[in-house]
Amino acid sequence: MHKSIQQRTLRRLRIVEGQVRGLQKMVEDEKYCVDIINQSLAVKQALSGVEDLILENHLSTHVVHQMRNGEGAKATREVLALYKLSRKKR
Repeated sequence: MHKSIQQRTLRRLRIVEGQVRGLQKMVEDEKYCVDIINQSLAVKQALSGVEDLILENHLSTHVVHQMRNGEGAKATREVLALYKLSRKKR
């Protein structure tokens, strides 16, 4: 993994961890439902940012390696599978 992407990913994951703790506390404290949902949506958006970084790393390392080593079909299958999975999340 590229060091810069790894650092950015870990930073975002720490932020997500704090957000989830805050979300848990909101539920424990019986905060307003809409506020809890808004926080939950923020967590989802933050995790989406983590996924983007991991995908960026995958494309710039593993896919490049696969393409250079004649494994283009494998790279295509993997990226297509991720794309299809991401469409199901909507």
